[in-house]
Amino acid sequence: MTVTIYADDRFEQDTVQVRECPHCGAHAQMLPVSTPRFETLQQTRAGKVPVGYLCSACGEPRFARAHVRSIDSNRIELAEGIVEIERPREHFAFSYLPEDVRVYFDEALQCYAADIFNAFAAMCRLTVAASMDALDDRQQTLWRSAFDEIVHIGQIDDATAATMERLLFSGDAVAPLIDAGQAAVLLEIVKDILYQVHVRAARFRAAMKVRRFFAEEQSGKLTTLRRPRGAGLGS
Repeated sequence: MTVTIYADDRFEQDTVQVRECPHCGAHAQMLPVSTPRFETLQQTRAGKVPVGYLCSACGEPRFARAHVRSIDSNRIELAEGIVEIERPREHFAFSYLPEDVRVYFDEALQCYAADIFNAFAAMCRLTVAASMDALDDRQQTLWRSAFDEIVHIGQIDDATAATMERLLFSGDAVAPLIDAGQAAVLLEIVKDILYQVHVRAARFRAAMKVRRFFAEEQSGKLTTLRRPRGAGLGS
């Protein structure tokens, strides 16, 4: 998508921009409503500029930054690939998590959405510690075995895997620093293991409870209908 700003401050975009809204969660069109003034950009020759949008689904403002591609005497073009300043929150089945695990992981996802990656890593560390505290000794081993499985099936390189393992399980006073790419890997690891250890287990137990209930109800109430001897279909 290219946004063009003209000398009279009129602007237009050549393609429709549709992204997930961080406010309502809908995949909706971003309606451009505000760009920097043409005269200001001519004077400052800024390399990056803010652009204001509205979500077509909920009407909430959405803010982004874009690179300036070219500045001419009567038009300014902003490059493709705008970067939204406020990203959508990650979704998770929080209701299945123990209370302290839910609080830590919810704050971890807030840090991730704000690009505060080392704070995100610290909250993930607390999330794992709280999760393991909520499990018995046998269940605690699920975290390590699930981690090893993810490293294998995800083909995570040795250096990244070592960083993730140290961050989540070492108990060192100082956690290793991570970048955006490592934060993305960490997010998927923690989400997947929380799902396996808490969400999947809770849903399975709930499903089994319901099935057993109906099985017991049916076994206790089903009776065999016997037709009286000599009775016909029309009687």
